[in-house]
Parts: sequence; C-alpha cells; structure tokens
Amino acid sequence: MAANFNEHSDISAADLTRLSQEAKAEATPSSARIIWDEFKADKPAMVALVIVVGFILFVMIGSLFINTPKMMETNIMNYFSQPGQNGLFLGADSAGRSVAQQLIVGSRNSIGIALGLTLISSTFGICWGLISGYFNGYIDWGMQRVYDFMMMLPMTMMIIVLVTIIKNYNAVTLTLIFSIFYWEGTSRLIRSRTLAESEKDYVAASKTSGTGNFKIIFREIMPNISSLIIVDTTLSIAENIGVETGLSYLGFGLPLQTPSLGTMIANANDPNNITQYWWTWLPAALEIIILCLSISYIGQVIRRAADASQRQGATD
Repeated sequence: MAANFNEHSDISAADLTRLSQEAKAEATPSSARIIWDEFKADKPAMVALVIVVGFILFVMIGSLFINTPKMMETNIMNYFSQPGQNGLFLGADSAGRSVAQQLIVGSRNSIGIALGLTLISSTFGICWGLISGYFNGYIDWGMQRVYDFMMMLPMTMMIIVLVTIIKNYNAVTLTLIFSIFYWEGTSRLIRSRTLAESEKDYVAASKTSGTGNFKIIFREIMPNISSLIIVDTTLSIAENIGVETGLSYLGFGLPLQTPSLGTMIANANDPNNITQYWWTWLPAALEIIILCLSISYIGQVIRRAADASQRQGATD
C-alpha cells in the first residue's frame, strides 16, 4: 500500500515520515498517559503511590509464607519481648506472638476487606445513583425512599447485631455485612451529579436519536462523571480501612484469633501497653495513618488527571 501511495503522490517518503511524527506528537494523549504524567510532575504523589503499591504487594506476598494458626499460638518464653529481642524484629505481645508477623497478616486482612467492601459498595452505589438520577420521577422517588430508610437505620448498631447473631463469620462474611450499609453516600453523590448531567444537550441528542436508556447511562453519562467516581472510590478505600479497624478495635470486627490492624490497635486499651509495651500497638497505628494519607493523596492526583483528560476531550 505504501509503494502504491508513493507512485500516485507528490509527497516524498521523508515528508510522509515527518508528517506522521508531527501528527503523533500533536495527538491527544491517552488517559493512562495523562495520569502517569501527573504522578511524574508531583513527586510526593509518586512517593505515595510507591508506598501504597509496594506495601500492598509486600503484605500480600509476605503473608503467603506465614503459617497463621502457628503464629497465633501462645509462647510464654517470648512474653512481651522487646523489638530485636529473641529474633523478633518488632517484638512480641503478651502471648509471646510476633508483632511483625501479626502486622503482615493483619494488614492483608484489613486491606482485603477494605478493597472488597469498596468494590461491592461503590459498584452498587454508582449504579443506584445513576439509575435514580437519570430516570427521575416515580423511579427516583421510590429509590430515594429506600435510601432514606437505610439512612435511618443505626448503621454501627446494626452491624454489631448482625456480627453477634452470625456464628463463625469470616472476612468474606464481614465484608458482605459492611456492604449492606456503606453504599448510601456514594449513591447520593452520584445521583446529584447525574441529575445535572441528564439535563445537558448530549443526553437530549442521544434520546432523540433513539439510543437506549441504559446505553446513555453507562456509556455517556458515567464517563463524563468519571473524575467524581474515581475520587470517591479512592477515598472510600481509606475510609473502609478505618471502618474495619474501628469495629475490630471495639471487638465486633474479625474474630480474636484472626489478626487485623484493629485487633492490634486494641492492645492500646491496656494502660500498661501504652506506656511500657508500645510496640504492640504503635506500628499498626502508624501504618494506618501513612496508608490513609497516601491513598487520599493518590486520589487527589487521579482527580486532577481525570479533569485534565475530560478538558482535553471537550476541546478536541
């Protein structure tokens, strides 16, 4: 084809190559490229991204090499061993169990629950908000009454009751219980934005041309509010880490024999642990602070990148 083009065109091969390079340089960058450029331009965000990705990979892979039942066995010979003593990097708790191993396995459990909860609750909340905001009228009225009913329920008390009733629950069960109650905020946020988007000209033009409602919702409106969805989902991960940690701290999260960041921080309930045995709870507390701040910062950078991508898409 190139040879045939050269035979019937006055443009030389060198000019064609130059024009191709110029067109490639002036082409709109992809969304992934814009996000990567934002991270390269913001060094603290790059550091936060490396911390979050590196830590998640470390705990997910590292926990595979830890025998959890054996790790949770009592060893009185290591009773409150200090960091570095008896070969224990972060010391041991009152049962002589390694704090470092509990931190790795507990982080995997807490992060896994947070990611699972975010995936389920955000997906449901986004779909609920999009459908409610787009159709408006009676459909929106009915869906919002369900939302109001869910909001009236005492969320924390309901979770505590369900956890108390259900015997032998695990991380998956706990994630599903949390997901029942943690979609409302996302749905209300998405609904308010969808109400504004559904009044715009491109939605009216799509309806006039006969495009299906669900195609308009998920292929036209949802991409235009992607920056809002990305930021809300990212911040939800940090929030959901706190949800699991808080309930485990109160004793209504994961079972006691299943380590998590919340059960480790619960060691601070004992005044002696706060003043003398700080290594039993302080590493978990510092980890939560660093993780939540890093995830929050990453969400802000992704929002800027999504806004820039939408602006470029609008100007093309």
